[in-house]
Amino acid sequence: MVNSEVSKNPRGKNSLTAVRGGDRTRTILIQVGVAAVLIALIAAIGISIAVKQSDKNDVGPVPSIAAQPAAPDAVTASITDKGEIKIGKPGAKADIHVVADLQCPACKMFEGANGKAIEDAVNSGAASVRYNIIAFLDNASGGTRYSTRGANAAYCVAESDPTKFLPWLSSMYEQQPPENGTGLPDEQIVQIAQAAGYTDPAVAECITSVKYDKYIQKVTKDVMNSGIQSTPTVYVNDKQIKSSQELMQPDGLRSAIAAAAQ
Repeated sequence: MVNSEVSKNPRGKNSLTAVRGGDRTRTILIQVGVAAVLIALIAAIGISIAVKQSDKNDVGPVPSIAAQPAAPDAVTASITDKGEIKIGKPGAKADIHVVADLQCPACKMFEGANGKAIEDAVNSGAASVRYNIIAFLDNASGGTRYSTRGANAAYCVAESDPTKFLPWLSSMYEQQPPENGTGLPDEQIVQIAQAAGYTDPAVAECITSVKYDKYIQKVTKDVMNSGIQSTPTVYVNDKQIKSSQELMQPDGLRSAIAAAAQ
């Protein structure tokens, strides 16, 4: 009899309904909380990926050379999409590609042996030259990052006046600091540029601010990832020159350039 009365008691039913309602409310709140956490987590992941992608794509200022008159006998220049400083006259048949580091002693030897042959070929219209001045020997300049600062100077002078670039490059190698020394100070790099005819204060500012630092790191990484393992690495019409006689003997590259220009 008691059980029957209890079962018919409306307050018991209301209590059970209230409990179930409270459970549903708690379930909904938990689901909402979990959803909010998931949304926040997804947003955080998205922001993190975006920041990393932004850092990856941040190469800083990109050097460029203003358009120049395309006269048949004029030496013109450009910065290629691979960061090469390309110099030559329109219609040059031979293509010289040099990958070098301004701190590299072997690069200095190559320049001393073949710099004049390259300059003559460019000025005569027989060849164009593409210089990839990279920075993988920063650790050989006593923590002064001379390779990066030298490569940066190469872009600074090239975009200012590419017709003076080759003589400037020779001067830089002539005054190359010893490996594991302190590198050339910025003031001396500026002086070398000024002696080569780069007297615009903007060039000095570009050099001392290391304007193209991030871009140089990207280009250097891309070049090393392409399979380049040492400097100088030299190609003539896409054929790598491996002979030490051609690379290091005086005018050793001249015959290869002449043959490629035929």
